[in-house]
Amino acid sequence: MEQKTTYDVALAACDSYLESEVEASLREALEPLGGLSFVKPGMRVAVKVNLVTALKPDAAATVHPSVVCAVVKMLRERHAEVVIGDGPGGLYSASYLRVVYDVCGMKQAEKFGAKLNDDFSVQEAEFPEAVQAKRFPYTAYLGKADVIIDLCKLKTHGMMGMSCAVKNFFGTIPGLKKPEFHYMFPRPEDFANVLVDLYEYSAPRLCICDAVIGMEGNGPAMGSPRKIGCLIAGRNGHMLDAVAAGLIGLTPADVPTLHAAVKRNLLPEDLSSISVFGDPGQFAVPDYQTVPAQGDVFFHVLGNGLPGKIADLIVGRVMTPFPALEDASCVGCGKCAQICPAKAIAMHQGKPRIDRRICIHCFCCQEFCPKGAMKVGQTWIGKLFRKTSAHS
Repeated sequence: MEQKTTYDVALAACDSYLESEVEASLREALEPLGGLSFVKPGMRVAVKVNLVTALKPDAAATVHPSVVCAVVKMLRERHAEVVIGDGPGGLYSASYLRVVYDVCGMKQAEKFGAKLNDDFSVQEAEFPEAVQAKRFPYTAYLGKADVIIDLCKLKTHGMMGMSCAVKNFFGTIPGLKKPEFHYMFPRPEDFANVLVDLYEYSAPRLCICDAVIGMEGNGPAMGSPRKIGCLIAGRNGHMLDAVAAGLIGLTPADVPTLHAAVKRNLLPEDLSSISVFGDPGQFAVPDYQTVPAQGDVFFHVLGNGLPGKIADLIVGRVMTPFPALEDASCVGCGKCAQICPAKAIAMHQGKPRIDRRICIHCFCCQEFCPKGAMKVGQTWIGKLFRKTSAHS
């Protein structure tokens, strides 16, 4: 008897968010991974969606409700109890999440029998095996689930380069606690390890990525929608992220979470060893507008002595991207100053002014600017290096 191939990651074409097409594509993507055979009747399944903030589905910042509904429908067919939730930036409260659920279209999933999370308690999690996040506050509804399914969106990200399966688990930290983690772990390498720790602690059984319409440019909230045309499923979030990154022209060297996963032996250095169902080349977008990689991770290579450390410092300053204000788009709301973990932003004559001496390059201001006025900036040397690298 011929042995059936077991795949790590699967891709299925999906050209629109029509519910019938999404469902058919999702079934196609899950079948090579064994479907939902791990889901048993009565099992409590938490679907951890990406709801970064209250934005309508066509903004491409959040998981589209059609994908959520398809997942819920398939889980309910197996008689599972389904709860949908996230901990986006802002208050982790019923009043705030009610708005987010409504604007993002999550209420559509209720007609298929899902429940929107209304448990806003927080538990203290301990993870001794972690590299960075050995103890952290954790959204309790996930801890009460028998199984977690990671339902993410493929987007660019100012600090991490890309937001996908692993980055989605920063939403397990209650909203107003997030800036604290940025402040405690300002280096991209350390923060990437925090995200990997959160993913490993949560241990989702299945990861599904909405890559029908991704977000490029000023992601993860105020970028531009860009069609990719597929759904991606994986049994391992690091492998799914590696495949997803390839679709938009990124490598593990460009994405700190992937870089960290390789160093921790959670992802093979040779990505060709990942077993993929479907042709990634069919969905690759060569001119996808990505953001620069964080130099803090990738440019400390000039030696351990004093001259090397000085050179590292200079190169790091020159190459590391930074938040930059597009003055014409700014309405002076002050959200950036309120959200900044390092208190590096102050309002001056109705406009934000960034103190570069204490800015930690976390890009919270860029992520949560309601007008997209904060962009990912680079020095002219950094731009030249990136352009040269792209054509080498």
